Order: sequence, then C-alpha cells, then structure tokens
Amino acid sequence: MIVIDASPAVHHKAGLGRYAEDLIGELKAQQVPLTVFYHDAARAKPTPLIKSLPQWATPQSPYTWRLRALMAQIANLSQDELLSGDDRRRMTDDEDVPLSSAVRRPSSLLFHATEHLLPRFKQAKTVFTLHDLIFKFYPRYHLPRNWIYLQLAMPLFLRRADAVICVSEHTRRDAQKIYGVPDAKLRVITEGIHARFKPVTDITVLQRARERYNLPEQYVLALGTIEPRKNLMTLFEAFKALLADGKHADLSVVVGGKQGWLFEETFRAVHERGLTGRVKFIGYVADEDLPAVYTLSRALAFPSVYEGFGLPPLEAMACGVPVLCSNASSMPELVGKAAVLLPPTDADAWAGALQRVLTDRVLGLDLRSRGPKQARQYTWARAALQTREVYESLGARTNV
Repeated sequence: MIVIDASPAVHHKAGLGRYAEDLIGELKAQQVPLTVFYHDAARAKPTPLIKSLPQWATPQSPYTWRLRALMAQIANLSQDELLSGDDRRRMTDDEDVPLSSAVRRPSSLLFHATEHLLPRFKQAKTVFTLHDLIFKFYPRYHLPRNWIYLQLAMPLFLRRADAVICVSEHTRRDAQKIYGVPDAKLRVITEGIHARFKPVTDITVLQRARERYNLPEQYVLALGTIEPRKNLMTLFEAFKALLADGKHADLSVVVGGKQGWLFEETFRAVHERGLTGRVKFIGYVADEDLPAVYTLSRALAFPSVYEGFGLPPLEAMACGVPVLCSNASSMPELVGKAAVLLPPTDADAWAGALQRVLTDRVLGLDLRSRGPKQARQYTWARAALQTREVYESLGARTNV
C-alpha cells in the first residue's frame, strides 16, 4: 500500500499544497493505488480530488504533529501506530469512522512525505520530498522556532528516509553539500506545470478576473507568498526608478499571494518608497483564476533570492507572458534562456530590464515565443511517472 501525505493540499499551503495536489492527481490518473493521509483532520478542507481517494487522518494539530514527529525521530521511537489504526481515522463522505481491528495494516507499506515532515516509521519504507534548504542559507527569513525545528529535524528526516526526491538539481546539490546525503538515495524529479496554464483568449474570462481582483489596465505581476525571501523590496525600488522618467504613468505592480511570516516589512516598503496606490496587493488568487491574471499582465517579475523550485515563472511562461527573474538558486536551470535573468538585489538592473521588456517589441515577442516551449518541459505526467519509479525501487506496487 502507498500512503501519501496530503496535508499541504488539505490545508492549502501555497506551493507545497500545489505540489501535493497535482502530484496526487497525476498518480491517480496513472492508476497508482493511493491512500492519502493528513493531520489536523478537524480543520482540513479536502479538495474533490482528495475526497475521491481513501483517506486516513490524525486529529493531531500542526504543532503537536510536528513536535511528535521530531521527538520520535530524536528518540528513535516508532510511530507506526499512525498507519495501524491506533491514531488514525478512515474518512468517509459522511463521517469519521475510527479504524481498529476492522482495518488491518497491510504487510507492505510505503509512506511519501510531501512536506518537510517525516514521522518515524520502522515498518514502512519512506520517501521524503526535499523542496529546499532555505533555512540553512537565509535563517533570517524564518521565524526562530521554525528555524530551530528544521535545524534539528532535517538531518534526521534525510538520514531516515529510504529515498529522497529533490525538486531541482540545485536542491540535490544543497542536500549533498550540507548533509552529505548519499547520491544513491537522491533522485531529482522536477515539478510540473498544470495544463490549465495557457494563454487565455476568452474576453469574458479575462474581464471576470479583472473585476474579481480589481486589476488595473496595465500591470507587472509578482506572485508568491509574501515573505522576505521573495525580495519584493528590490522590485519596488526598481518600479520607483522606472516611474521617475514619466513614461509609465499608467503602470502598476500587482502582488498576488497570501501573507507569510515576517511580511510586515514588505508592506512598509511600499509606503516608504512613495508607492502607495501604485502597488496593489490582491491576496490569494484562486487556481482557476491564475491563467487569466497572468495573461492580463505585461510581465511577471520574480526577484526571489532563493527557490527550490519556482512555479510562477514557468506558469507565466506557459501563459505566454514575458518573465524577469533572479539568477539565484534553482531559477537559471528552470527558465533556461526563456527569461531575463537578473541579480536578485540589483534594483538598477531590474529597472533597466523592466524598461526593455515593456518597450522593446522584439524582445517581448522573443520571450513570449520561448516561454511556452520552456514550460512544456515540466509536466506532472513525467513527474508522476518518475515518482512511481522511486516507489517501485522500494518494493511498492504501483498498479492495481
């Protein structure tokens, strides 16, 4: 039996949630027999996809869930009861049915941890997806308690997992450099771009998105959870310089995404740079609206200082939108020659690049042509197929 952690999907955790949801969806499409697992059952909001699969859940809150997993790893204590019925509930459409002797643990079991949390299982093979090691390089971008947790937990998770999936080559190199994870345990499986991401030509759909998010006529888009590593201050500084020549009086910056940790400085930066009213925060953008929000933009700016795998640049490319992104971490390997790459903290370079992308018709057409071709390299069908191979290498059956 293959059990995959759907916690980031049912708790709607931005990029991690998208990873879990889309991977599970494609594994299901490939008829891989899955059972989904998640914590904090009372607050979970399973999507239709998750509801369509057998579900196991624990009532443990996020804090308790994380703490118990860490303590079990440190003390080398088994948490196999999570998969045997003692601390698990089988979820149905109508009610929670406690599992006991009525449902027995299968003799062969594999657990796939899709976010940075791996329970200590002794009677199950485990796969751990490593998204990034941001906390090691930029500790100031984390809350202290989260940094301490990852400092203690990550080496244990990586050591105890039977296989580690890295979402980029950059992440694989980090895992080897920092933790010395054996190459034989690591597998690079990049994320995919959902088929919904393509240029939107339906005027009604575009107008509905413009009205729903009160989008300006002309805007540069920035998308992602609002937190320091997204480095929006550089974009604001570049935008301020761009406005100084008076040639872009009708241009705005639209920022889409939930508030993450330490977001206050980002909001403060808008006012400090005199951009109040010119930078618009639209909050979370529903998945079904994202293609239209991308399509309506003049360009996507993605100045993040560190990404294990950055979805927004590739999604924007798939929608035929010119992309400017930082040349840090995994971004160069992902976008190739289909985006304008810039030092993440060089505001002058960003201002100049924005000016060129917005005014140079030849450059704009070139980026719009290269982008979709680059994005098509990243599919969830391929990611799911490669993930199945990892499961099979550990002895799991991936067909019914």
